[in-house]
Order: sequence, then structure tokens, then C-alpha cells
Amino acid sequence: MPVSERQLAAFADQHAFQIPYDVSPRHLAGPGDARHVTHGLAAAGWNLTSDPLSAEILLHSPDHRYRLQFDPQSPTSAWWRLQAERSGTEPGWYAEFGQLVPADVLAHLTDALIASPQQQQPDPWQTVTASGWRRDPDGTAHSPDSMCTLELRPRSEFRKQESWHVEVCQPGHGSFSGPRIWHAYFDERAPAHLVGAFLTALADHRPLQRGMSDRTAHYSAVKEPSPLSPQHVVDAHTARIKALRVQARAARRHQPRTTAAPAQAGPAPQAARR
Repeated sequence: MPVSERQLAAFADQHAFQIPYDVSPRHLAGPGDARHVTHGLAAAGWNLTSDPLSAEILLHSPDHRYRLQFDPQSPTSAWWRLQAERSGTEPGWYAEFGQLVPADVLAHLTDALIASPQQQQPDPWQTVTASGWRRDPDGTAHSPDSMCTLELRPRSEFRKQESWHVEVCQPGHGSFSGPRIWHAYFDERAPAHLVGAFLTALADHRPLQRGMSDRTAHYSAVKEPSPLSPQHVVDAHTARIKALRVQARAARRHQPRTTAAPAQAGPAPQAARR
């Protein structure tokens, strides 16, 4: 399902009349435009398998191994769900993201999923500490404003495999956090380079662009007029989509043929701790 010129024109029309504002820190920038994710995957050949008239978006990769679901009517706090089926050489895995996750941050993960993984994988801890996050002895790291927490925790007391959790919470009192704003969860089998891509984009000091009236995740987000014009935002999106098309074609040419194992009946993947 390639991105059509009509779809790119619709993106351009919407953003052409929005005055860009720079919003930081990134974890408080708000959801932004979901098409940063969906256009990128469509450019890489992912297929829409959901009802076009439904609010839900369901995309499958060309090899049918990966599935991304966006459901703004979800009864849970996870609006984005990314799942990989087990293949002959690789395990299946699952990740989910809350309503207010910035789509342009999530797009860094989906872009990395499209591309071939790098030989040297980034250490997620080093990724965030290099951006000024504080790492504590209890196995957590905190953003400079203390509202975003990264934790590598055991899945349960009976299963010692560790999974990555990101939580953005309102300021609390003392050592207690306030209500959760959004979360991200990667199960213990999620590829390290995808976790690293997400965290690298999340901890980046550069602001994200939002329209003047776009929703932010919290009132403490810093919102300033951007030096970028609306056309800059549109051009950057168009250039990224074109680059992803080329990248996906190159990756498919060098990728061995693999077939995802049939989905096994059983309990749904364990979600993040509520």
C-alpha cells in the first residue's frame, strides 16, 4: 500500500496552515500527527488490513510477520500496539505505547524496523545518560525534569527476563509520582536496536514541531515559535517518505526469504504494569 500523492497532498494541506511551534521536552510534546508513523510504514510496503471507514488502523508488513495497530477507541491506555510473530530464526515480541506518545518519536522506531539493524547496537542506558538523564542505583533513569522514567524490570517474580518500561507521569509529592500521562512497554524479546531507536529519539534535546493549537501532554511543556516554516515541515515529511521507499526496496533485495510461524492460540501478550 504505497503512500499516494493524494495522501501526501492531504498532509501538506493540513500542515500548510499550521504555524509551527517548537515544543520540548519531547516526552511532553503530545501525540502530533499519526501519519509520521503510518505514512512511513506504507512507503515501505506495509498493507492496510483494517476497514478504511473505521477509526482503527491495522497495518501488516509485506512478509506478514509484523503488525501495527492504532486504536483510538481502545479500552486500555495503549493506543499503539506493535507485534512480531515468531520466525524460523527469531522469536516473537510485543511492544505498546500510550495515547500521548509523540508519533514522530515512535516513527524513529518504525523507521529502524524497516531498515537493516546496525552491526553495533546502542546501549539504551548510555543513550539516555548521554542526553543528561539521571541513572539511579535502583535500575531506573530519569529525564532532567524527572517526569519521564526508564526502567528495566523483571516481567514477574516467577519469570526473571527483564523488559523495558517508559512512564511519563505528572509531578507527585516526594518520592511518589503523580498520575501517569503515557507509557511505553517492550517485552523481554524486543530487539535492542528498536528499543535504542525509540529512546534515542525520546531523549533528543531538539524540540518537536507542533501546530499552535496542537495538544501537548502536559501544561509544563515549553512551546515557542519555531524558526521553521510550514513548508519546511511538509518538505521534511515528503523527503523522509521518499527515502524510506528507497531504503525499503534495498532492504528487501538483501533480505533472505523468511516465513512467520502461524500464530499460536493462547493468552494475549502481557501488557505493561498498570
